[in-house]
Amino acid sequence: MLTSKFYTLLPFFIFIIIFLGTGVYLGDFYQLPAPVAILGGISVAFLLYKADFSTKINWFIQGCGDSKIITMCIVYLLAGAFAVVTKAIGGVDMMVSIGLHYIPISYLALGVFLIACFLSVSIGTSVGCIVALGPIVVGLSEQSGISLGLLCGALLGGAMFGDNLSLISDTTIAATQTIGCEMRDKFKANLKFALPAAIITILILLFKGSNSNVNEMIVVGTTDHNYWLLVPYILIIFLAMTGMQVFSVLFIGILISGLIGFVKGDFTLITFSNEIYNGFTSMTEIFLLSMLTGGLAKMMESEGGISWLLSKMKSFMKSPNSAQWGVGFLVSSINFAVANNTVAILVAGNLAKDIGEEYELPKPTLASILDIFACVVQGLLPYGAQVLILLSFTNSKLNYLELLQNVHYIFALLIITSLYMLFVSKSRKIA
Repeated sequence: MLTSKFYTLLPFFIFIIIFLGTGVYLGDFYQLPAPVAILGGISVAFLLYKADFSTKINWFIQGCGDSKIITMCIVYLLAGAFAVVTKAIGGVDMMVSIGLHYIPISYLALGVFLIACFLSVSIGTSVGCIVALGPIVVGLSEQSGISLGLLCGALLGGAMFGDNLSLISDTTIAATQTIGCEMRDKFKANLKFALPAAIITILILLFKGSNSNVNEMIVVGTTDHNYWLLVPYILIIFLAMTGMQVFSVLFIGILISGLIGFVKGDFTLITFSNEIYNGFTSMTEIFLLSMLTGGLAKMMESEGGISWLLSKMKSFMKSPNSAQWGVGFLVSSINFAVANNTVAILVAGNLAKDIGEEYELPKPTLASILDIFACVVQGLLPYGAQVLILLSFTNSKLNYLELLQNVHYIFALLIITSLYMLFVSKSRKIA
């Protein structure tokens, strides 16, 4: 008879092994969809856990239908619709064009970083930001003579800035819903880490720009600027910061974007509807994964696995400060294994919440730490989607180590967060 509760964690390890093993074997961690990989873990849970089959079914369904999970899934759908509709009206292209038009070529790396920050915060995805800007950045490097590594490092840093901070990022949604805090509160707490890191990055890029030798004759961006295309992005950031409920914020953003599309003549009622649906389907994988992860987590919790793991972790966590490091280590380790920061947050979230409640950690700070460590690891992984996509645009002209030397923002974010956890949170109660 099994006496240790370690066996209750085996379904999770099976999921990791399937996902990681397939990625290593195929040389691509995104060939096997994560919702399919986790089915292996769920199957093992049904075979391994001691409760009767109907009870296990009930546990699983309860987990899938948990209010936090359903809330998360609906937010994913609305965020996807907003991102696709705003892109369809030309918002992304115009944002890039406006930024590049006003940037002095000597400070192009700084400009790329700032544009990537605003774009990733607005659309909530680092991958989408890199896909939109990557080809442009490579072309600008060739024309200007600025180091390709410097420009790509600035792009990757800016993209991860928004991935970690954006109010509609899937990582923010996952972190706030699993921990149980408002997005606005998490944004404010997260800004304490992200803003100093961004300022440090800006100073570094300013210094490098002042000492650059470039071709000032190239012209970037268009002079035909439709600034009103940026209204939906600015509006949702403003509304979210006022405390409006996220469903309302995203719904209003979608409607305003659609109205702009109708005024421009790009949209009919049918095309608008189709773009919304395309946004929904773009979130299918993370939608399904969230539900299935919730079901497996509920089974593990009901079988006693979460309580057992928490009791084991307590032997290493002697204080609220060490508990924060425990959360950071937990989500980082999972991210190394699955190469997906959203998946890592979903898997680690419930345990992180229990740790936070045990040590009375403020939820916004805990959600920020969970998100930051996942995004830092994701931005540095050589087999992560962000790095792989960015390097693919360079056609082997840039290697991973050169890119790594220029990702100033990610290292600055890690240092700022670590210093805060080492010194500030020890001297006072974390706010």
